Amino acid sequence: MKRSKKERQQLLLQTIDENPFITDEQLAAQFEVSVQTIRLDRMELSIPELRERIKDVAAKNLENEVKSLPLDEVIGEIIDIELDTRAISILDVQEEHVFQRNGIARGHHLFAQANSLAVAVINDELALTVKANVAFVKPVKAGDRVITKAIVKGKNIEKNRTYIDVLSTVNNVIVFKGEFEMYHTKGTGEQNDTSD
Repeated sequence: MKRSKKERQQLLLQTIDENPFITDEQLAAQFEVSVQTIRLDRMELSIPELRERIKDVAAKNLENEVKSLPLDEVIGEIIDIELDTRAISILDVQEEHVFQRNGIARGHHLFAQANSLAVAVINDELALTVKANVAFVKPVKAGDRVITKAIVKGKNIEKNRTYIDVLSTVNNVIVFKGEFEMYHTKGTGEQNDTSD
């Protein structure tokens, strides 16, 4: 069904509002128009490109400042975080992340995204990886968007340990999973945090 430009732009605004991480290519397929048409619509509506939308969402969601490492040291872009509970990051796989021979992402990039997210979710100035049990489930290629979620599963306050499950997906298909045991200097962020 062919929509008018006005209808399409209205739906475009609504779609991006509901999912700010949708790509121009996905929008073009959804609205059955060219990528160029979507870009022109976005320009007319003053909707920033995807990378800027990700940064905007991240800025809004990072009210709880990451304490354990500077944000620019996190591999991927954190788009949501609740310290000592959960965090989400996005990594767009580029040519420099893959083996030239087969176009498959090098494992250390996926591990680094997962590990730095596990560090970032800890509500402490110091957080270190003690142990990691990881599995590379499916190959990731250049152009893939890896969405990684870290969830705090438990704590051992006496040993200053936090246990975190990390899951990475591409188009809702699991590509990497890991269980991380993290050391930090405080028993819990909330009980021992006297920085205020």
